[in-house]
Amino acid sequence: MNTQRAVADWLSTLEQSQARAPTTLAAYRRDLSSLPDIALTDLDGDAVRRWTHQARSHGLSPTSLARRLSALRSFCQHARRHGWMSHDPCAGIRAPKTDRRLPNTLSVDDAQALLTPSGDTPIDRRDQALWELLYGSGMRLAEVAGLQLSDLDLADRIARVTGKGSKTRMAPLTTAAVSAVEAWLAVRPVNPCNALFNTDQGRPLSMRQIQRRLKQRALATLDHQALHPHQLRHAFATHMLEGSGDLRAVQELLGHAHLSTTQVYTHLDFNHIAQAYDQAHPRARRKP
Repeated sequence: MNTQRAVADWLSTLEQSQARAPTTLAAYRRDLSSLPDIALTDLDGDAVRRWTHQARSHGLSPTSLARRLSALRSFCQHARRHGWMSHDPCAGIRAPKTDRRLPNTLSVDDAQALLTPSGDTPIDRRDQALWELLYGSGMRLAEVAGLQLSDLDLADRIARVTGKGSKTRMAPLTTAAVSAVEAWLAVRPVNPCNALFNTDQGRPLSMRQIQRRLKQRALATLDHQALHPHQLRHAFATHMLEGSGDLRAVQELLGHAHLSTTQVYTHLDFNHIAQAYDQAHPRARRKP
């Protein structure tokens, strides 16, 4: 069996079992499309190194290259379990070190300005509910786009969110988010797919459409450079951590499997860290 056929079979299996989110499957398909179409028995360490070196020579970033290698490792584990190959071509190959750069986050004032209602049309109400959920609950773009009406419990102010790896978590909703969602539901077109957010024709709103709407909103409200929904999630995490200092709670709210991911994903300015240190450590407490 050749690599591309094996990859296609693997992706088909994942899709049918719903073991991975659609966005993850799309990333796997994209990352492994450049894999040389050779016999699996010929896919060895040298072939993988040539593949990675070629990608680097074409300017692929260390982060993207690390993601490609991660996708290949997942595929090779599947191939070995099914007896398609007996060796591990990724053994001994390390992903390049990546700079853990964080996206520019919004200040609290900018976030409040972005969430100031701009109108009362159905689209205005829909967008307002979107921004309130992205910033108020820290949802990922795919999570908010995938919300169904049945996922919401507005009385208890919670939403059932399906995150990465099809894992579900309960996300609290702010009072403002509940009000915004209720205002949207009052004018929402009937949608047979039961999606919470849809277009004026009743079709589910896509992630690309949400991205475009947020970009337009940021340019109109903040005179801001292109703003991505992920930056609202990052702002949520940063502002929550600055306000509470509870890293574990923020980890749960974000749906991170590992605390280290939350530590990388959020940042605090040094003054806040120093203040927390002065207040908490017994040897650092300042005498009155």
